[in-house]
Amino acid sequence: IMLKATKFNIADSNIANLGSELETKVREEAANEEAAWANAGQEVGTQVWRIENFNVVTWPEEQFGTFYSGDSYIVLNTYKNDGDALAWDVHFWLGEYTTLDEAGTAAYKTVELDDKLGGAPVQHREVCDHESALFLSYFKSKGGLSILDGGVESGFNHVEPESYQPRLLHIKGVRKNIRARQVALSCDSLNSGDVFILDAGLTVYQWNGSSAGIFEKNEAAQLSRALDDERKGQATVKVLSESDDDEDSAAFYELLGGKGDIKSAEEGGHDASPPFEGKKLFRVSDESGTLEFSEVASDADVTADKLDGSDVFILDTGAEIFTWIGSGSSDQERSKSMRFAEDYMQKNGRPDYLPITRIYQGGENEVFKSNLD
Repeated sequence: IMLKATKFNIADSNIANLGSELETKVREEAANEEAAWANAGQEVGTQVWRIENFNVVTWPEEQFGTFYSGDSYIVLNTYKNDGDALAWDVHFWLGEYTTLDEAGTAAYKTVELDDKLGGAPVQHREVCDHESALFLSYFKSKGGLSILDGGVESGFNHVEPESYQPRLLHIKGVRKNIRARQVALSCDSLNSGDVFILDAGLTVYQWNGSSAGIFEKNEAAQLSRALDDERKGQATVKVLSESDDDEDSAAFYELLGGKGDIKSAEEGGHDASPPFEGKKLFRVSDESGTLEFSEVASDADVTADKLDGSDVFILDTGAEIFTWIGSGSSDQERSKSMRFAEDYMQKNGRPDYLPITRIYQGGENEVFKSNLD
């Protein structure tokens, strides 16, 4: 039973007022006192932490890629740039049922980690079920991203596979945009257009819908192997097709409480997100004496030469919102940039779950650059 039944309001993610000069100095001091950041970002690789009762707790590497919908996490990816120097992307991930306290702590601690690393990381906000392709890419070798029910407040504890409570995972998406989400352990959850994994501990069933895509099948196979590896090779993986009618299929449906009608692929929903009409670029400037928000360009006119280092800009790519902080922007422009991004999304009917990325002039990543060609 889900103990955190209240969905988190994304508008409360507590990022709008971060960024003033005074607050930055306070956070720098706090960051040096945070034990979790002692070895953060010192070598190439991915690190994950979960927020537990306002504390930053290291998430075990064997659990990388497994997130709980009732929690908030911080993910740091460290890599080397073209000059062979270390560079970073830091994300805070908000579960669908995370608490306001957890979400606020994750947002604040993400900025604190950014300060610890000299303000160099690119910051990202990720929302459950709507993660960016960059975020999903970190967990490819772990079988992809799996979102399970529960969280720290529901008393989750690791259990051995012999005493495992069966769970059903729904694998859906296309190409790089595929994720696994825990659904009700019932035949009613199945549909012909997707792939499902029934994890019964020592037996893992991969059920392929008759119209499931090749990317979903491959992702599910990788996740099944990852589950087997996690259990030291003790698990047996069985791959089933929707049309199968044998002993393994019977065992699969028995775990679901019996076989029933299976939804069509159409009832299962489309794998791809709806198209966006075009890109938009906005300027946040206090040059006139008051802070103003204005559209600069749209569609093909959104180019790098429209950016001005004396101001802050907000770029809506359709799939993600960027706030670009010019090196000469004022303290007021920087501190209000995230608020303007959220206001724009709310007033223009943009989905509130879109990833929001904060990036500084000179630290642009490839995703940002590719949208300014």
